[in-house]
Amino acid sequence: LSRSEGHREGIAAVRRAVAAAPDLGIRYLTLYSFSSENWSRPITEVQFLFNLIRHFIRRDLADLHKNGVKIIVIGNRDGLPPDLLALLPEAEKLTENNDRLNLVVAFNYGGRDEVVRAARSLAADAAAGRLDPAAIDEASLANRLDTAGMPDPDLIIRTSGEQRLSNFLLWQSAYAELAFLPILWPDFDGAALTAAVENYRGRVRRFGGLPARGSA
Repeated sequence: LSRSEGHREGIAAVRRAVAAAPDLGIRYLTLYSFSSENWSRPITEVQFLFNLIRHFIRRDLADLHKNGVKIIVIGNRDGLPPDLLALLPEAEKLTENNDRLNLVVAFNYGGRDEVVRAARSLAADAAAGRLDPAAIDEASLANRLDTAGMPDPDLIIRTSGEQRLSNFLLWQSAYAELAFLPILWPDFDGAALTAAVENYRGRVRRFGGLPARGSA
């Protein structure tokens, strides 16, 4: 398929993942839809990706809302087209009271950019005398991230056989379990998600310490 067709099939994979997640006990599902580095792609591809997001919101929002999905958008909204800037908060507002699944859409998102924006916010408060620099700790920085108030990811799944995070949730993924799958994202489905979760459930998480007594 062409790259455009691949992106279109990727939206179908989003629908399959969202449908499968609640039955697996997943409360937060974060999808990397457009990275801050994707602006370097050909303008026609960027515009196509934006049109896909527009289409997804307009077509799927009602069904997501009906199925109890809460939409949360993270990322830098500076420089986005005005109509998209209006659509994103509209989707968040409509679904804000849903609690079956939190669908976190990372749009125009980059992990380094997120940390820089959080540090800049802390620096501005410190410069204005609203914050003692000595009081800045991990929690205060985490509270300035786009994901403030959300749990850190337990599992990060990377498709396409690539074995890197590609600037995704760099701060939050410090102790996340990683799964690298050989399948391409347009082929991702509920079975692939289930297999990754089952593999995760068999791992022992130490968070830098020792396994709990009785653990393998």
